[in-house]
Amino acid sequence: MGLTGADAPAGAGAGSRGEHAGTVAAPLPAHRALWEEQVLADPHLLADIAFAVGGPFHMMYPARVVENIHGFQRVFAAAGVSGSVFYGKKANKAACVARACATAGAGVDVSSTGELVAALAQGVRGPDLLVTGPEKADELHWLAARHGCLIAVDSVGELNRLADLGVPVRILLRILPAASASRFGMSADELGRAVTMATEYSSITLQGFSFHLSGYDPVPRAELAVQLLDRIQAARTQGHPASMISVGGGFGVDYVPADHWAAFRDEANRRWFHSGKAFDSYYPYSFPEAGPAMLAAILERDDLARRLRQTGTTLAVEPGRALLDRAGSTVFRVQGYKTRHEHGQPYRVLTVDGSSLSLSEQWFDSEYLPDPVLWPTAAGTPTPTVVGAATCLESDMLSWRRIPLPRAAETGDLLVYPNTAGYQMDSNESPFHELPIPPKVVLSQAAGGRFRWALDRP
Repeated sequence: MGLTGADAPAGAGAGSRGEHAGTVAAPLPAHRALWEEQVLADPHLLADIAFAVGGPFHMMYPARVVENIHGFQRVFAAAGVSGSVFYGKKANKAACVARACATAGAGVDVSSTGELVAALAQGVRGPDLLVTGPEKADELHWLAARHGCLIAVDSVGELNRLADLGVPVRILLRILPAASASRFGMSADELGRAVTMATEYSSITLQGFSFHLSGYDPVPRAELAVQLLDRIQAARTQGHPASMISVGGGFGVDYVPADHWAAFRDEANRRWFHSGKAFDSYYPYSFPEAGPAMLAAILERDDLARRLRQTGTTLAVEPGRALLDRAGSTVFRVQGYKTRHEHGQPYRVLTVDGSSLSLSEQWFDSEYLPDPVLWPTAAGTPTPTVVGAATCLESDMLSWRRIPLPRAAETGDLLVYPNTAGYQMDSNESPFHELPIPPKVVLSQAAGGRFRWALDRP
């Protein structure tokens, strides 16, 4: 039952923003794709999967990944620009995502031998792989070269090691943006030396340049890409077939409606959180120009699209989170609950059958904010709720804030955390306490509007 009458805390009800000024967090309902709505509306699917798996699980819907890839490809086509999409594989290990990339004509950005092999196993061809990362291992260099992968070179020393392989290698040179304190990329002087050295190595083919910028502002990405067009032209005069600029990743995802995000950001305070917990920063969960729209903004800035067309240059992007937008959710079972009081108000403390390691925003000393959905839907009294994990650690909380759940959660209910495919699911998972790592369940549409499911298998 919900907390009612004299037990009902300030801010527990639904309605105006003013009702959230007490001890309950402002609601942050997630945007949901049609497949998610259908899954939540199905009276049996989630319960059947939970019964079969016997613990927490991640749901993946790879058809949404294909749709997201096509969104980026449509922007390139509309601008008349040659574009390449490389999925940042570190964002999610699921085999079904790499296969979706192969299906949709996207490449994959890998940074280890394991990631490279996993992508090949799902049908992504060597020439469609972009190998990134600093001072890559010799084994990764060798395997990438043998498969004809494109390698983003991070230093002059790495370029020398690649040349020593004696195998034809296609490369991008990664630059260190001006005024950046990053440990990645080459300075202007180092870049000049690397271009000259690449001219002298018969096994090296310089195909262009790459960079990565922090933050989500399209303007500096466009401005740096425009500057690199001059380097493209200069490299060509030295005999290099330079024809690609990669602007990296960092394409924002729009998780929650803008008005809800503004209310949360403006009103958040320690009174909303269990034990007065406080976080210094959050991922920006609302984006006015997310994913493909951000790419369009980059291409429009400084006439970049026209300049790319005129110079015959391909623009590459390396989105991870943005290609996983609304492509997966994470499901936990409620194992039990208790009532606690803070600031004179009661709230429910849930324990679920998993760990916060499956919501990796904790890795950044932050909290994953889109509200979980309590399943099944049923009538009840709005109940402020925090969510703890099934471990012995005081700090192992999936949700520190008092979420305004629409009813009191009971043992056996499921909590569905939405849109977790991008970096949340498996970046930080560990078999702590020898608890099993949640499996990934792959959903696909079947006849009659129902879903089929299977475990994700490499």
